[in-house]
Amino acid sequence: MPHLTIKHFPKSLTPDEQTQLVAKLTAAVQEAFACDEGAISIALHPIDPALWDAQVYRPDITARQDTLIKKPNY
Repeated sequence: MPHLTIKHFPKSLTPDEQTQLVAKLTAAVQEAFACDEGAISIALHPIDPALWDAQVYRPDITARQDTLIKKPNY
């Protein structure tokens, strides 16, 4: 606890970019939830743009607006 899954359009991150992303997300989550950094897990889940609406937008954004703490502006 906690686990973050980031769904995104396919994009390759360099090892340095991944390291920076993990560090920033871990620090923010650790501060917000007052947990040990070792308890945090992070996954990247690339989604084909053609599948975004069906696999992300409708099920995770539209259908779960009550759980969003930041909404997209599209």
